[in-house]
Order: sequence, then structure tokens, then C-alpha cells
Amino acid sequence: MALKLELNMKLQQQLVMTPQLQMAIKLLQMTRMELAEAVTQELEENPTLEEGFEEIDLAAKKDGAGNGETTWDGEEPKLSPLEAGTILPGAAQDADTLMARDLAKNLSEAQSADANFDWDTYFDRYMDGPSDIMPRDSGDEDRPGFEQFYAAESTLSDYLIWQLKFSSLPDDHYAVGEEIVGNINDDGYLQSLTLEEIAERCNQPLAVVEAVHQRIQRFDPVGIGARDLRECLLAQARFSDKRHALAAQMLQDCWELVTKRNLLKIARTLKVSQDEVEEAMRAVASLDPRPGSKYSEEKTEFITPDIYVYKVGDDYHIQLNEDGLPRLRLSGYYQRGLANKAFAGKTREFIRAKLRSASWLIRSIQQRQRTIYRVTESIVKRQRDFFDGGIEHLHPMVLRDVAEDIEMHECTVSRVTTNKYVHTPQGIFELKFFFNSGILNAEGEGVASETIKTKIRSLIDKEDPKKPLSDQKLVQILKQDGVEVARRTVAKYREMLGILSSSGRRKTF
Repeated sequence: MALKLELNMKLQQQLVMTPQLQMAIKLLQMTRMELAEAVTQELEENPTLEEGFEEIDLAAKKDGAGNGETTWDGEEPKLSPLEAGTILPGAAQDADTLMARDLAKNLSEAQSADANFDWDTYFDRYMDGPSDIMPRDSGDEDRPGFEQFYAAESTLSDYLIWQLKFSSLPDDHYAVGEEIVGNINDDGYLQSLTLEEIAERCNQPLAVVEAVHQRIQRFDPVGIGARDLRECLLAQARFSDKRHALAAQMLQDCWELVTKRNLLKIARTLKVSQDEVEEAMRAVASLDPRPGSKYSEEKTEFITPDIYVYKVGDDYHIQLNEDGLPRLRLSGYYQRGLANKAFAGKTREFIRAKLRSASWLIRSIQQRQRTIYRVTESIVKRQRDFFDGGIEHLHPMVLRDVAEDIEMHECTVSRVTTNKYVHTPQGIFELKFFFNSGILNAEGEGVASETIKTKIRSLIDKEDPKKPLSDQKLVQILKQDGVEVARRTVAKYREMLGILSSSGRRKTF
């Protein structure tokens, strides 16, 4: 076969990832906090972007009418009145609009006053040294009080190292102690390295490492540095008073029976009465399985909803949460400068690039908010029973259902619903919560998996602790309610809820 070279022409369409599209995708998947940080950073870096006072009614624009898109003709961007920060004539003038007009008027008056200020004289006086403009000492009453200063919080590692320094260990043993403390996790367990590996790292005999490890376990909190739950509880029981002696013996010799709560067999094995075993089990239950948790660095994270759903009469109204997000607009100064050709050369190109970037950011944020609104609107329409009655009335729904409703791709809906929260009459939920699989009930209707989980949790919460419900018993109760599920499905949902099996939930005392 002869080889030859040919030139062919091929015409095809493909999606080009323009900077504007990349920015829109990036903003779409940001959380509310990340978006606020990104906008704040852009305000600091882009001189053509300003914070305005106007409000944008995205609910009225959800159908695309009056979307306020910015046009760019190569010279200066031309924005709609909403993006430019102006008030439309004949528009409804509520309290916020009137306040924005007053603020804009005050700002204009302040700028006029600044224009008549003698800045040269001011800076000459300021550069000469301290004067009456900025006194050297304003008195103790202007200084912050001592209660406004905060000490650094002590971490678990810092607290253990502090105790280690007072242990009077030789230098080589102290190095072993530092290695052990450095590998203790937030719960207080030593699980990332074995004692043999620590001995090899520190070039010390295993007996030395074991001795230092036992000493650290007697630090406060007691049981710190344990390698498993049994060792942690055993160290605490041995350190406690004589009332925990039987508890320590149970943890040492009958660990498997303790985990199964087989009190009768424990009593026979240790040759003690069942009442004594019950008292020892109460002592075991009082021990701390996570001794390092009180020094955990985890902070409580408060959720701010991205969107609110209110019930007014028989209808549900959707409102985007704009609090804390700066309202952006393009700088009129730089737009006029480009139009009047006040800038030239590289300065003009720089200003044009910054204006283009600011225009893209404004449009991308508006598109993000419109998409969140449309997705939430579709969810409210499909999950009306949930908003009326609660989790028990949640319907099965997948991303494709909403994607087809709002005529977007599933990946777009997935980005919108990730780490976005909605405030509803039933509580605050992540938008992802409303998407779940379903099981057909006896009537052929779909029942959401979250609904079944809620029923399982409710049944277990109401059970007799001495006679907990088995998975098979839960299956029978759910079947009576019209929900037919397999026992393995109940076990899977129970484990997803973090609930122990019936033997682990049984309480005999």
C-alpha cells in the first residue's frame, strides 16, 4: 500500500471554554462564604468594580426577561440601569430604593466637599509631625480594655508536651515522648504508628518506648495515647478508685463479653454476683471513650441559608439571601474616562481589561443566583408534600428530574445543589437532601429513602432499651405501614444513621 500526504478540510462545532464561561462555572459551585471572599478580593484588586446600593429582583427575572446583561462594544461597557446602579424612572420606590437614593445623594455631596478641600495643606501639616490632627496620646479611655485580648487556645499536643516537660525524663526518652505525642489524633488515640515503628524512628529499644507510652497514658486526660478502645478504658479504670477494680478486671479478661453486654456470663467467669457486674458496667459506661475530644480544635460551623422558602397563604414564595454579599456595579468614572478618551496607551488597555473582567463577574453572579432560584423553584414544585408535612412526605427525586424541568444539564444542577442550603418551614436543608432514591410501597407509589430512614430512627427512639427491635422486626413494622423492604436494606440504612445493632443497643441495667 502506497503512502501519501493529503490535505482535508473538516468543519465541526465545539465548546470553547472562554474566560467568562470559566468564571461562571467557578462561581456556580462556590459556597456562600467562598463567593463573598471572592467578591471582596475582586473589589480590592479591580479598581473598576464598585460596591453599589441597588437591589436586583431576580425572582422577577427568572424567566430571562430583563436579565440585565452587560454589552461590550470594544470601547466601554454599557450596562442596564440595574447593573449601572441607577434607579429606573417609574419603578416601584420602596424604602430600600429611597434609602439608596439618599445614600447616593449624600455620597455626591461628600465628593463635592472633597473637591474643595485643601489637600496640599493637610498633607504638609501631617508630614511635619504630630499635631492637633492626630494627637500623640489620646488618653487611657481610648485604649482597648484587657478583656478584648484573647489568649491562644491550648491544643491537645501543647498540653501533653507541657506535661512531658515536667516528667523529668532523660533526653533520649523525652524524644520518644515527643514522637508519641506528635502521632496522637484528636480523639486521643495512637493509631498512625505502632510502638515498634516509633522505636525504629527514635533508635531506642522497644522496652523504653513501651515505658514512655505507659507514662503518657497516665497524663491528663487519663487514657490518652491508647491504641484501641479497650486499652483506653482499661487505663482509666486502673487509674480510678477501688470501685473500678472489677471494671478493670472485666475489661482485661472479658472484653468480648463486655461488648456484647452478656452480664450473666461475665458473672460466671469472674465468679461474682450479677449485681456486682451491673455496678461495674455502670462504671465502664462512665469512662470517656474519646479523652482527647475536649481539646479538639474543631469549631462549630454555622450555616447561613442561600435561599429562603416562605409559605404565604397556600403558596410558597422563594427569596434569595443577599445579606452579606456586596452589590456590584462598574465604576462610572472609568467608563466616562474610556468614552472621553482620557486614558491612552497601556493605561487604556489595562482599564478596558479590568472593566471587561468586572462585567463578566457581575453577569456570572447574576446567572448563579438565577440558576439557584430556578432549581429551588423546581424542587418546591416537586416536593410540595414535604414542605407541607415534613420528611415523612418526601418523594423520590433525581437530578435528571430537575434538569429536564429547568432545561439544564444534570452536572449544572449538581453544582448548584452542592453546599447550598435552603431555609424551609421544616428546617434548614442542603439542596442535595431533596435528591434521593426510592422504594415502591404496597400501593405502587415511590417512598424516598430519607423517609424510610426517618421511620427507622423514630421506631428505634421509641423502643424498649431492654428489648431493642431487631432488623427483622423493623422490616415487619415497616411492612405494616405499607413499606416493603429487605432486612439487608434496613441494616444498611441503620448503619448509615450510625445506629448500633439490637445487641449493641440492649441495656440490661
